[in-house]
This record gives sequence, structure tokens and C-alpha cells, in this order.
Amino acid sequence: MIFLYLFITFFEIGLFGFGGGYGMLSLIQTETVIHHHWLTSAEFTNIVAISQMTPGPIGINAATYCGYAAVHNAGHNGLMAVLGSATATFALVLPSLILMILISKMFMKYMNTPVVQTVFAGLRPAVVGLLAAATLLLMNAENFSAPDVNPWQFWISVGLFVATFVGTKYMKINPIHMIGYAALAGLLLLY
Repeated sequence: MIFLYLFITFFEIGLFGFGGGYGMLSLIQTETVIHHHWLTSAEFTNIVAISQMTPGPIGINAATYCGYAAVHNAGHNGLMAVLGSATATFALVLPSLILMILISKMFMKYMNTPVVQTVFAGLRPAVVGLLAAATLLLMNAENFSAPDVNPWQFWISVGLFVATFVGTKYMKINPIHMIGYAALAGLLLLY
């Protein structure tokens, strides 16, 4: 039964998840952690971290790991959990595949019409909002701790966040290098 729910949930996320993988993260978290309780917030945070470090789009990686974790947490192991990964990944990609096949020729024909341009102009703010929501959802106690719980971890986390932001935005350091630098700093400073 969980496979049907996984398929429906990730199909809906794939259908309404504009803005790429980062835009989908808030939808994935809402469905898997809050709505269905397949994962804990800490598990989802770990899944996001792993999804960012592994090759491929973050939304698809997150769906793959969430599908595995959801089935595993439901009491199934091995092949069934791998089938959960495949189900969530396929369901997430399927709406895009169907839509791209259906509209690819029409889009090229009508791409420069005012109606299509207006639709895309309306989608841009929604994409920014989804990305901001994903960012805010990841700024939680599992990622940053709290000043009254563990001040050292909190301020180190905030410092790493600011350093990474400044490094990628203003100093134009490669994000892959920044991930490595932040991981090394986290290992040295937090443990």
C-alpha cells in the first residue's frame, strides 16, 4: 500500500514542483515529514545533505532517498526499499516526461506569443518563493542547533552558512569546492 501512496505523492510533487529540485524540497518535506510521517525532520535533513553531494538533480536524488527511507521505515528491507526508491523517482519524473512529450512541438511554435510570455512571467515569482521556502525549511534546529541548546554548534553553523554564502555569491568560489571546505570545517570545528 505504501508504494501506491509513494507513487501518488511524488507524482503530484513532480506535477506541481516548479523551479527545479530546490523548489521541490519544500514540497517533498511537507509530504514526507509532515503529511505522511514517513520520515523525521532529522532524516529529511540528512537526505537533503546527501542529495546535494551526490551527482544528479537534487529533487530526483531526494525522491530516490526518500522513497527508500519511507519503505525502510515502514518495516521493509532490501529489495522492497529499493523498489520504494524506484517508485518515488519514477513518479517524480513521469509528469515532466509526459508534459515535455505533449508540449515540446507546441512550445517551440508558440514560445514567443504574449500569452506564453505572460505565463512565464507569472511563474518566476512562484519559483523564487519555492526556493525561499526550501531555504527557510532547512534553517532548523537539526541543521543549526539553537543558541540555548548548543551555542558552539549554533554559531559555527551560522558562520559556515555566512562563509559559504559570501564565498559562492561574492568571491565566486566553485560551489563544489565550498561543499568540501564546509565539510572539512565542520569536521574540524564541530567534533
